[in-house]
Amino acid sequence: MAEGISVQKDHNSKQHASTSLRLGNAVFAFDTGRVAKQTAGSVWVQYGDTVVLVTAVQAKPREGIDFFPLTVEYQEKMYAAGKIPGGFFKREARPRDAETLNARITDRSIRPLFPEGFKNDTQVICTVMSHDGDHDSDMMALNGASCALHISDIPWADKTGPIAGVRVGRKPDGSFILNPTPAEKAASDLDLFVAAHKDAIVMVEGGAAELAEDILIEALLFAHRSCLPIIAAMEDLRKKIGKPKVPYAPAVIPEDIKKAVADEANTLGLKDAFRIKEKLARYAKRHEIHAAIKEKLKDRFVDKAKAVDEAFHELEYTMMRALVLDDSRRLDGRTFTEIRPIAVEVGVLPRAHGSAIFTRGETQAVVSCTLGTKDDEQKMDTLLGQSWKKFMMHYNFPPYSVGEVRMLRGSSRREIGHGALAERAVERIAPKDNPEFPYTVRVVSEITESNGSSSMASVCGGTLALMDAGVPIKAPAAGIAMGLIKEGNKVAVLSDILGDEDHLGDMDFKVCGTETGITAVQMDIKIDGMSRELLEKALYQARDGRKHILSKMTEVIGKPRADLSKYAPRITMIRINPDKIKDVIGPGGKTIRDIVEKTKAKIDINDDGSISIASVDGEGVKRAIQIIQDITQEAEIGKIYMGTVRKVAEFGAFVQIFPGTDGLVHISELADKRVAKVTDVLQEGDEVAVKVLAVEPGTGKIKLSRKQAVGHKVGDVVKG
Repeated sequence: MAEGISVQKDHNSKQHASTSLRLGNAVFAFDTGRVAKQTAGSVWVQYGDTVVLVTAVQAKPREGIDFFPLTVEYQEKMYAAGKIPGGFFKREARPRDAETLNARITDRSIRPLFPEGFKNDTQVICTVMSHDGDHDSDMMALNGASCALHISDIPWADKTGPIAGVRVGRKPDGSFILNPTPAEKAASDLDLFVAAHKDAIVMVEGGAAELAEDILIEALLFAHRSCLPIIAAMEDLRKKIGKPKVPYAPAVIPEDIKKAVADEANTLGLKDAFRIKEKLARYAKRHEIHAAIKEKLKDRFVDKAKAVDEAFHELEYTMMRALVLDDSRRLDGRTFTEIRPIAVEVGVLPRAHGSAIFTRGETQAVVSCTLGTKDDEQKMDTLLGQSWKKFMMHYNFPPYSVGEVRMLRGSSRREIGHGALAERAVERIAPKDNPEFPYTVRVVSEITESNGSSSMASVCGGTLALMDAGVPIKAPAAGIAMGLIKEGNKVAVLSDILGDEDHLGDMDFKVCGTETGITAVQMDIKIDGMSRELLEKALYQARDGRKHILSKMTEVIGKPRADLSKYAPRITMIRINPDKIKDVIGPGGKTIRDIVEKTKAKIDINDDGSISIASVDGEGVKRAIQIIQDITQEAEIGKIYMGTVRKVAEFGAFVQIFPGTDGLVHISELADKRVAKVTDVLQEGDEVAVKVLAVEPGTGKIKLSRKQAVGHKVGDVVKG
């Protein structure tokens, strides 16, 4: 049992049951039978004052499909944090990216545990109904989904039992934190989300500050230990109120059909087709063989075309895996640890601020980097409040990248997920809160060819584009996707996997990082789980591959360019007295609008008096700085200024030493000799050099002298 976890007393009745445990700093509770009773399974999950309702429902099998129609939704209701949604309609609209990512985490964790061949429409909905700001609702959603499915009659996890999920952070002293609060996360160099069943880990998602592989392994094992009490609570709830599972037996392909398909496939050379190195040619040959087999067997197996198709796909699965395990060679002829050929280009888009093409085998990403100002930051409106995002990375997967025709819609869940993974990896190396680099940064990866590991190509291309743009990154980062094929005691861990090795293999383990350590990981497992030994082998093999890729990247560009693109905005930071901010803004913003109009520069003023001035035109920046300095400068005692006489009085002359600031030259300070009338020396409109004698505390009145400025240059500081 992990530190900080203890099981609590529970409630139980025929219709209603609950169970709870102490998890970290609060009670974690599952409650069922009180809300959403018309579902197959529903759980009210509470952790502190955060509440997530999770429901699971299934429909009848959908005929004629070759996939499992599972949908997982995660939705945050703004009332959960006592907030009213913004916008015209004042209700929740389409899911934010963060909600989509949370739905994907739950989907990826529960999907592999449904029985093979299951085709019933199944829907899991996770609704955040209360949020206390400290306890993560995404972790609760995953646990709620597992518990709801486990107590329902839906066939799920019959071999492994339910899964649980936890988040792991790390304190500055190196100790791990279970389900850290936002404040603890901010101080942590690790943010890891892990799902596991009682025997092994099944899903990993997270980022780190260049951590070593051995630290990550210990964090994963800590997470697995922490999952066990949650799993025990789910098992306890099922014993009390769980429904009998609906019997399910996958359709069995008749042996005569399997044999006939295998015989024809061997005659037509399916094994040789798998050895074709080029993806499209390999796919075309396999499709040709598949079509030929269907034609040959259609009269022999009348009305059994679907069984013939299934037999062929099963044969593809077993044949590909056997080829790898028996011959110790992969489909394209590589060894298990070999990386595909890499090609790197930078500066390929003339008007982009930074750009690169990263090609690895038949996977290619064209990546751009755009530098913006504070105005370009993304506003984030969440249950935790508003925040601003200065680094963004987006991933696009157009249909032509795989030779397909498809309607272009909004970003898919997959695109959002891959972009988030790449962003997490690259953001760790990007400058943060650097006053010398006050830019908003957007990186966009366009996948132009794809045969596996396109998100990892985006990490590599993103790093290259940042360096090409002159962004002062900590160190270059690269990514690699690891695969696994396991049959009995035969195991192959594959570096830099192809699309087929992902689709027909047992694991997709993406590892990103620098020479020093890991910045992001994502793992999905199709088998029962990963042992420590396999985790270590995959991570250390990934480290070797990552370093190889980094060496190829740094051969082309080893560090950020010294200068920004001439098309990038130049941002200069200056600081003024916060009391002068109102003078720069002017009444109703008139002054600041006038400066922007004259200089064509973007100007952002912060409450602490720091001002960001940006323009592609360097002269515009200089002019804006000069105007602001003229408005906000303060008189320096002893300094000589060139001023303009604004008004003449009997006792002296009022001289403007800079815009908005006047001082008095007393008649006694006009000249070395006695002056009878001020107008004998100065007239309104005259320019005159004056020295600042004093600035009165409180009033700010300035005393000037003409006679003490004689013989000195403007700008001199004369003491005494």
